[in-house]
Amino acid sequence: MKVLVVGSGGREHALAWKLGQSSRLTELHAAPGNPGIARLGTCHPVRAEDAEGVLGLSRELGIDLAVIGPEVPLVAGLADTLRYAGVAVFGPTRAAARIEGSKSFAKEVLEAAGVPTAGRISVARPPCVVKADGLAAGKGVFVCRSQEELDDGLRAAARLGSDVVIEELLEGEEVSLFALTDGSTAVALAPAQDFKRIGDGDTGPNTGGMGSYSPVPGVGEAEVEELLETVHRPVLAELAERGTPFAGLLYAGLMLTEDGPRVLEFNCRFGDPETQSILPRIEGDLLEALWGSATGHLDTELSAGEQAAVTVVLAAGGYPEQGDVGTPIDGVGDAEAAGALVFHAGTAIQGEQLVTHGGRVLGVTAVGDDLPAARTSAYEAVDRISFEGMRFRHDIGLAAAEGHARI
Repeated sequence: MKVLVVGSGGREHALAWKLGQSSRLTELHAAPGNPGIARLGTCHPVRAEDAEGVLGLSRELGIDLAVIGPEVPLVAGLADTLRYAGVAVFGPTRAAARIEGSKSFAKEVLEAAGVPTAGRISVARPPCVVKADGLAAGKGVFVCRSQEELDDGLRAAARLGSDVVIEELLEGEEVSLFALTDGSTAVALAPAQDFKRIGDGDTGPNTGGMGSYSPVPGVGEAEVEELLETVHRPVLAELAERGTPFAGLLYAGLMLTEDGPRVLEFNCRFGDPETQSILPRIEGDLLEALWGSATGHLDTELSAGEQAAVTVVLAAGGYPEQGDVGTPIDGVGDAEAAGALVFHAGTAIQGEQLVTHGGRVLGVTAVGDDLPAARTSAYEAVDRISFEGMRFRHDIGLAAAEGHARI
């Protein structure tokens, strides 16, 4: 099977890495890909947002399955363009992708489906959460515990140029739960937790994600099945009833409160950096599962092994306000030689030198017998990598590894 991975980040590198393990794969291509993916397959200089370019490339290569990674082309309707031309696609239609593209639409669907979620607030007053209604690359949510934070959050959301949704502030432990679906059947992947804020101790502004770990203590098979039954399946049924069935990856961002789970957000694609911690734990053929989702016959089980995984994101010094371009990166080979998986998120090649090319630059993932072991290995690998201005969080998975997670 010829597969095209659409996108250029760490999530797409992780997907390409896992898809490369399938016996059904004959050719792996990426548009545009990155230097890490280029070691696994062939990269083509076509932007993920260029629907006609991706379609032309798919036809030229005779692609059997296109796997769309980022949310922007999904919300813009890339899956529709490819499907209309006869290309099998892993990813929802434009209409179904509104579950991520519009927070107000997602709220409407959740309320209609009877799924517990954070309540809407008509008048903004702290404590609350301010959300930009449209896409914001993970940076459109502002937790406001004081009037000053609320004022700052409202201004920041306004600068993003979309409407604003105000919600109650929920307290608890956050969990990301992904479910593969063909529109009716839902197959859960291992739960993960990500770290959105830039600084240790969850300080500073939100980012696209500074790290993740899996499994999540206290969220076992029984809890996952209950979440599927109370969150994902009712939403899938509601979307199907509206004539917009969702086929692809339905990602629920959840808060586990004292009163039970509440949905914080839905995304229409694999999360980043959770994917980098989930996929190394998966036992089974990911390509088979994605093909089943794309063709309406999802019957592949993807169980998680007993091991744990921790991912630490290495970001540019100015992130999340700005990225970095052209700074030499050293030590990736040393980290990989030590057993780590290094997923490229914002890199490029200048001559023969790997350099920075973005805000989040690399994701360093390690697998171990338990969370403490995986965490130790991940940070040992991080210590082998360097580039000027490199910043990362030192507390990814720390509370869970020490048994202090609130779940």
